[in-house]
Amino acid sequence: MARNPYNVLGVAPTASDAEIRAAFRTLAKKHHPDRNKGDKGSEEKFKEVSAAFDIIGDADRRRKFDAGEIDEQGRERAAGGFRYGPGAGAGPGGFQSGYGSGYSGGFANKGDFDDLGDIFADLFGRGRTAGGQPGAMRGRDMKYGLEIDFLDAARGGAKRVTMPDGRQLDVTIPAGVETGQTLRLRGQGEAGVAGGPTGDVLVEITVKPHPVFERDGDDIHIEAPITLSEAVLGGKITAPTIAGDVSISIPKNSSSGAVLRLKGRGVAREGKPAGDQYVKLKIVLPEGGDPELEAFVKSWRGGERQTPRKHFAGV
Repeated sequence: MARNPYNVLGVAPTASDAEIRAAFRTLAKKHHPDRNKGDKGSEEKFKEVSAAFDIIGDADRRRKFDAGEIDEQGRERAAGGFRYGPGAGAGPGGFQSGYGSGYSGGFANKGDFDDLGDIFADLFGRGRTAGGQPGAMRGRDMKYGLEIDFLDAARGGAKRVTMPDGRQLDVTIPAGVETGQTLRLRGQGEAGVAGGPTGDVLVEITVKPHPVFERDGDDIHIEAPITLSEAVLGGKITAPTIAGDVSISIPKNSSSGAVLRLKGRGVAREGKPAGDQYVKLKIVLPEGGDPELEAFVKSWRGGERQTPRKHFAGV
């Protein structure tokens, strides 16, 4: 015979919602099938505890149970039925009952499943299966850390990973993924319990730094070394982008620190306009020095007329 849900959870009819939840957590964790494999007694106790919480763990159903509107199995009572809870008295044509009757039963509406799911997720890292049998649980999610190259993150791609259980899974990497993002592989986690659905695999992304490219949102930044003659006279150089090399024009009289913009050469995420690439110029003098260049500069009077640090005045 079904037992009273208050007795099943070991709480008084006057217990607060927090006390009921705490009692359920303790008993569910103690008797969960994953912790008691092959123990039919614990499995039945787990079902009984879950069904009890299904009644008094929901404010509306608890009110109905205390008022005698539903029984221990959550079924509506006919007028004149029992009445439970604090201050319970005889209903029309009925009589007052104590809290000694039993309880067994299944789960009820979706709202209850949401509440149970939160609790089970806290206890076991998984959720309760709506519409499933008592004890049916969603499988645990599995986490996998994946380090990927900068260009794979920027352009997108695919990687094959080997899970701890030996399975190989193909991971599609969307263009623009960043360190800290998580990709979900649905239905690839641990198997469910008692007919519950399989969990997911959560792939946590770490992007390796690149020796040339830096990323700021969807924009790409590089530093391009140029010779003194290229800076003075201008010209064309080949520069890398995440999609391949391109030819860019260096304007005459370009200084170190000048930035050129390559429109649309940045990260192109799905559904968004592509970012840009910014090329910062850096004048590099001949390694080890150049006697001819030194002789020219010594004889060049134009350098004496330059005032590149005039903005320092008054600082």
